[in-house]
Amino acid sequence: MMKKRAGPEEGIEPGTAWDDVPEDWVCPDCGVGKEDFEMVEI
Repeated sequence: MMKKRAGPEEGIEPGTAWDDVPEDWVCPDCGVGKEDFEMVEI
């Protein structure tokens, strides 16, 4: 689930499930694409 600094200006609403984030999404803070993130169970 997206929590930190997500918002309409980044194209992602807070609380959006990771599976619903578009495949071409890029982190606005670091420029890394979704494919480079790793799911971590907490």
